Amino acid sequence: MTVTVEKRGPITIVTLDRPEVRNAVDHHHARALTDAFQEFDNDGSASVAVLHGAGGNFCAGADLKAVAKGDIDIAEPGDEGPAGMGPTRLLLGKPVIAAVDGYAVAGGLELAIWADLRVADPQATFGVYCRRWGVPLIDGGTIRLPRLIGQSHALDMILTGRPVGAEEAHRMGLANRISAAGKALDEAIELAEQLARFPQTCMRQDRLSSYEQESMPLDEAIANEWRRGTISLVDAFSGAGRFASGHGRHGSFTDSSATDK
Repeated sequence: MTVTVEKRGPITIVTLDRPEVRNAVDHHHARALTDAFQEFDNDGSASVAVLHGAGGNFCAGADLKAVAKGDIDIAEPGDEGPAGMGPTRLLLGKPVIAAVDGYAVAGGLELAIWADLRVADPQATFGVYCRRWGVPLIDGGTIRLPRLIGQSHALDMILTGRPVGAEEAHRMGLANRISAAGKALDEAIELAEQLARFPQTCMRQDRLSSYEQESMPLDEAIANEWRRGTISLVDAFSGAGRFASGHGRHGSFTDSSATDK
């Protein structure tokens, strides 16, 4: 199986390694990706995951050659089994960063926007390339894309299927960072290490509140934020003590003593 998992302390690196098909995903690899991220989510020693594709491309989407042969097994929402691209129906309890080289298109775009953050190589390309073959977005693309970049930008991509380069992706909020050339993975790992140094309970609860509020009216969302915040109070009291003793002042984010699990 060409999905590999590497652990570097609190960082888990998940690699889709099918460069001969630009890391296209069939149902076997969808299952392997799902299993890898569920294992990451259940691993108490893991804090942040990085997803990337080997061989110069992030992911070209679903393996249409496998689909054409009838080698397809996609669970419907609510049923057991992975989505077409794997973990795209899951809301994990920890952040995932996509390191995007080359093409992140069709289902590969959906996999990239499933991640919390995206670090893109200057030559990266995003796009709904499946438009040209009449293949729908069924891995959250029509939901997450408007939420990330707004309805106008999202419809421009969804309706036209046009390529979007790294600079434009960054301007519209699709890419969070543009790396130095050839350094998307390295810089995604550096970003993951920064997140892993923060108090984890508070960061995770704030992250979950930001996702959960999307389907809630304002008063319910505020109440939910409060519930999530009370879980984090142990971090808050500890953090206040560290601040009083001089840690983390003047915009410093490098205090490794801040980490808890």
